[in-house]
Amino acid sequence: MQLRVGYRLTYDCPQPTPMILTLSIHYTRASDIVIPDLITTDPRLPLSAYRDQFGNWCTRLTAPPGRTRIAATGVVRDTGEPDEVALQAIQHRVEDLPEEVLVFLLGSRYCDTDHLSAAAWRLFERTPPGWARVQAICDYVHNHITFGYEHASASKTAAQVFQDGRGVCRDFAHLAVAFCRCMNIPARYCAGYLSDIGIPPPYGVMDFAGWFEAYLGGRWYTFDPRNNMPRIGRVLIARGRDAGDVAISNTFGPNTLVNFEVDCEEISETL
Repeated sequence: MQLRVGYRLTYDCPQPTPMILTLSIHYTRASDIVIPDLITTDPRLPLSAYRDQFGNWCTRLTAPPGRTRIAATGVVRDTGEPDEVALQAIQHRVEDLPEEVLVFLLGSRYCDTDHLSAAAWRLFERTPPGWARVQAICDYVHNHITFGYEHASASKTAAQVFQDGRGVCRDFAHLAVAFCRCMNIPARYCAGYLSDIGIPPPYGVMDFAGWFEAYLGGRWYTFDPRNNMPRIGRVLIARGRDAGDVAISNTFGPNTLVNFEVDCEEISETL
């Protein structure tokens, strides 16, 4: 199958405003790209790009005073299969973990493990280690948090989500990531596109999605506590310690996001 993905963002800036965008399809999907999701701007602006410390593709620009439209459309091949389930995937002892995953055991800006460790061990100490433990964490987070865009907050940490019991997809992911790390399971935050394929209507307004990956059995597996079921048509944009590492935009000056549209839909394979 093929997916059309893309976005249209419009920012209103009172003065020249530097920006860093993390909006391009992740390099791990490079071989699946049929039409590249090249960024365009109106007005046309100079763009430069680089890879950050997590391998995410980032774009730099300076928006002029007034309104700037940032957009991209791409087409990606996808297997059409739901997220993989590996019930036998084991949990590694910390001393056996490879060095490159250890950073994803540590607390971070939004995954404040120091405030959640006692609760995590109280809730999940008796769950079987490995896949079952991560799934138990997802089940708990899915049932504990009430979803609603009105609950979104750029400053809310996992511990605050745990206390409030309300949030958006990034909050579900942050709490699950923090619980996993408290239980000595490496976990990293992910952001990207998520289609509605295989989900019955009615559909909500399309948005970027947040989920996470846990390191089990020598590799990373996808988990999604917000939806808590394998989904079809997931296209990764960026990974990091938490949402602070993968923000769609970092802006260095006053601005207003006046328009926000996201697409992720199946199309006919004629391209």
